[in-house]
Amino acid sequence: MMRAMRVRASASSGRKPTAALTCGRARRGVSSSARSGHQALRRVGGRAAAPASGTGAPTSRSASAATVGDQHDHLALSELTAVGPLDGRYGAKVKDLRGVFSEYGLIKKRVEVEIRWIQHLSRCSDIAEVPQFSAETEAFLDSIVANFSLEDALVVKRTEAVTKHDVKSVEYYVKQRLSERDELAPILEYVHFSCTSEDINNLAHALMLKEGTEKHLLPKMDEIVAQVKQLAVKNASIPMLSRTHGQPASPTTVGKEMANVAYRLQRQRDQVARVEYLGKFAGAVGNYNAHLVAYPNADWEQIAKSFVTSFGIGFNPYTTQIEPHDYIAELFSAISRYNVVLLDFDRDVWSYISLGYFKQKTVKGEVGSSTMPHKVNPIDFENSEGNLGVANALADHLGAKLPVSRWQRDLTDSTVLRNMGLVFGYSQLAYASSLQGIGKLEVNEAAIAADIDAAWEVLAEPVQTIMRKCGIEEPYEKLKEFTRGQAVTKEMMVEFAEKLDIPSEEKAKLLNLQPRTYLGNAEKQASEV
Repeated sequence: MMRAMRVRASASSGRKPTAALTCGRARRGVSSSARSGHQALRRVGGRAAAPASGTGAPTSRSASAATVGDQHDHLALSELTAVGPLDGRYGAKVKDLRGVFSEYGLIKKRVEVEIRWIQHLSRCSDIAEVPQFSAETEAFLDSIVANFSLEDALVVKRTEAVTKHDVKSVEYYVKQRLSERDELAPILEYVHFSCTSEDINNLAHALMLKEGTEKHLLPKMDEIVAQVKQLAVKNASIPMLSRTHGQPASPTTVGKEMANVAYRLQRQRDQVARVEYLGKFAGAVGNYNAHLVAYPNADWEQIAKSFVTSFGIGFNPYTTQIEPHDYIAELFSAISRYNVVLLDFDRDVWSYISLGYFKQKTVKGEVGSSTMPHKVNPIDFENSEGNLGVANALADHLGAKLPVSRWQRDLTDSTVLRNMGLVFGYSQLAYASSLQGIGKLEVNEAAIAADIDAAWEVLAEPVQTIMRKCGIEEPYEKLKEFTRGQAVTKEMMVEFAEKLDIPSEEKAKLLNLQPRTYLGNAEKQASEV
C-alpha cells in the first residue's frame, strides 16, 4: 500500500527537523517556481493566459504549458493524485488495510520482532550476558511495540535515508529506544544478535499476512458466503431453466444455483484459513553459524523454534538465508481460487440480470448510462470481476515468483513482497462490490416462469428415461426423431406419451410432469446448504 511521507526541516535555524507523515490525503506546498508561475497566470474568458507584456512573464503557450507541467510534478499525494486506485479512487474502501501492509505497517512489525528477540534472549539461561529483565523493563519494551506511531516510523525512515538499509535502520531505532533505560544500556549490542535481515523480515511478513488474512480477508469472505447462502435458502423453491452450452437443459431452482456457489466459496475459504504461516530465525544461510560460534552449547534450533512459534507462526527448520516463501505461494493460490469462484458467480449473475431473471433495486440519484436514462447496469458485479482479475494476476505472479531464489538468496523477492497488500486490497475491493451487488438483487419470478414454462423440450430426458425403464428399445432415437427440428410444445409431449406402450402408472407420471415440476432434489439441496 502507498504511504506519503514528507520531511520538512529548517537546517538554517538549527532547530530539530520536524516531520509529517500522511496517509491517503496530504498537503504540500507547491515549489517556488511552480507557485510563481501559477501566480503569473490570469483567467481570461475562462482560459488561462499570460499577463500583459512588460511583466517579464512567459507569453507563449509552450511556456505556460511548461509551468503547468511543473506544477503537476509537485502534486501532493491525495485521493486525486495517487498513482494507484487503491490509494486514490478506492482509498476509502480499503483504508483499513493501510495499517497492515503499508511501509509503516512493515516497519512496525520489524520493530516488534527486534524487541521480542531481545526479550527472548533475556529468558535464555545460556545467554548469561543478557540477564532476565525486570517487570518494569519488560513493560517498557512492550510499550515500544504497542505505542509505535507514524512519527516513530519517520525516525526510522530518516535513518534509512543515511544508511540506505531498511532493516539496519530499524535496529538503530530499537537501540536508541533501549538506551533510554539504564537497565538495558549494557546489552544494546544484543539487539539484532546473530540475525540476518531476513530473520526479521520473514517474521514481519508472516505477521502482516496473518493479520491481513484473519482480521480483514476472511471476515469479508465469510460475509459473501453468508449472503450467497441466504440467496440459496430464500429462493430454494423457485423453478428455473438451466442452460448447458447456452441451451435449455434440465430445470433447477434459483436457490440451488446459489447453493452451488456458496458451497464452492466455503470450501475455498476454508483452504485459505488452513494455510500455515511459517518462519525461520537461523541466521545468514540457515545454519546458525554466528549463533554457534558465540554460544556453542546453546540449543539454538530450540531457541529459534520457541521464538518463532511464540508469534503463532509455524517453524521452518530447513532454510537458506530466507524462509523460502512456499507458504506464501500456498496462501495466494488459495485466495486466487476463492476469487475465481467469486468471479464465476459475478459473471453468472451478470448473465441472469441480462436474461431478466434478476432485477436490480435502483438507488435514487445514481446514473446508469450517460446517454440512456433507462439503464440500470450491473456495475457492482462488473467492478468485482475486474478487480478480481487484477488481484489474481498479482497473486499468481507472487505465487510463481516468490519460491524461486538463486542459491542461498537473491534480492528479487524483496521488491515483490512489497506488493502483498495489493492482492488483499484488490480482493477486498472486489468483495465489497459483490456484496453491494447482491444487496440490490430481486428475483424476477415472472421472467423466470415465462422461460421455463415454454421449455417443454426439457422433458425429453425424463420421457426417454421412463421408456428405458419399461424396456422400450431405442427410446432416445425415437424421441429424437419425434422432436428434432421442431418447437416442442406441451401438446406434442402429451401426444408422444399417450402413444407409449408402458404401464398406466408410468404413463400417468409422464402426463402429469411439467418443466416447472421436473426439479429433482434441487429445492432440498438449496435448503440444506
